[in-house]
Amino acid sequence: MAGPQCCESPPPKDHPFVGVGRLEPFPDLTAYVTGSSDAKDAIILLSDIFGYEAPNLRKLADKVAAAGYFVVVPDYFSGDYFSGDPYAPNSLPDWLKNHSPEKGFEDTLKVIDLLKSRGITNIGAAGFCWGAKVVVELAKVEGIKAGVLLHPAFVTVDDIKAVVKVPIAILGAEVDMISPPELVKQFGVILSEKSELASFVHIYPGVHHGWTIRYDENDEIAVRNAEVANTKMLEWFDKYMK
Repeated sequence: MAGPQCCESPPPKDHPFVGVGRLEPFPDLTAYVTGSSDAKDAIILLSDIFGYEAPNLRKLADKVAAAGYFVVVPDYFSGDYFSGDPYAPNSLPDWLKNHSPEKGFEDTLKVIDLLKSRGITNIGAAGFCWGAKVVVELAKVEGIKAGVLLHPAFVTVDDIKAVVKVPIAILGAEVDMISPPELVKQFGVILSEKSELASFVHIYPGVHHGWTIRYDENDEIAVRNAEVANTKMLEWFDKYMK
């Protein structure tokens, strides 16, 4: 499911380059990369519809890299981030025609292949909103070592049923019309019945869809709420990637 909440609280349009990393070409796209190229473990961070330049996402990438990972944040949209009216009925569907999660999945497989060609075979992925759908597709084919879905969009019960073996964490928001708590709880029940894989599902109280990367950095409570969830994400990777 998708809706206006997917499109609220976009990052500032005009901002300086954020991050200690660099831009690097990958097959069919550019990516922000950060961390040591000698790292044996890589994490791919898959953005929401506002793209890979979002300052809070870049900061999170640097934080993950500081924990010892090589981090890749692909530009799936070639700079064509969502900028339409979130309340116009056709605005998001029209944008998705050229930027579907299915295409994101194919692009991510190419990123993974390139990382493997460099000797990095231990690869995890975390997806935010739009990106969460891509992560669950990767988990279906065991394309990653571990995955995290943060305030997911477009993810269905059937998607979760199809996840095989890959340890998966789902971090949901209490105030979320895209993946409401009732749906996230369903995901948890399905995963708990899969004895062959590790899972963690949690609904964070008092937060809205997008809270992990769309927060106002001047809002101390919002920053703290994002840090709690993003720390859990990193702990998940540390547990199942190292």
